[in-house]
Amino acid sequence: MAVAEQNPESLKSFTPYEEKPGEEYMNEHQLAHFRQILTNWKQELMEEVDRTVQHLQEEANNHADPADRATQEESFSLELRARDRERKLLKKINQTIENIDEDDYGFCEACGVEIGIRRLEARPTATLCVDCKTLAELKERQLGG
Repeated sequence: MAVAEQNPESLKSFTPYEEKPGEEYMNEHQLAHFRQILTNWKQELMEEVDRTVQHLQEEANNHADPADRATQEESFSLELRARDRERKLLKKINQTIENIDEDDYGFCEACGVEIGIRRLEARPTATLCVDCKTLAELKERQLGG
């Protein structure tokens, strides 16, 4: 089962934003563009949650064979872990939408520079510019995190 954050359909199916010459960064059109991407992504995740609940209800058999029961439990466990990651992602999406609503989106939390349209289209929940994210990852590796 694919992890939604790694390969969300909504991030493949949008039309890239066409910047106009002299356009102000994170203007109302850009913010609306990202709100739509995030809203679509959130909807897809919610639909996946519904499918999981339905699948778990339909497939919840009490197998007599311990091996079959163990296989089913492992399958359910993997599915539930994926949903837990998606739950955390939904929280990030909701926070990002709040940031858009508060006109506090698209700028690096660490240094304040523009994150950039293309980076945000690739990862709409990004809060760090490429440089600060790279630095954070280097620090994390050095500290063994």
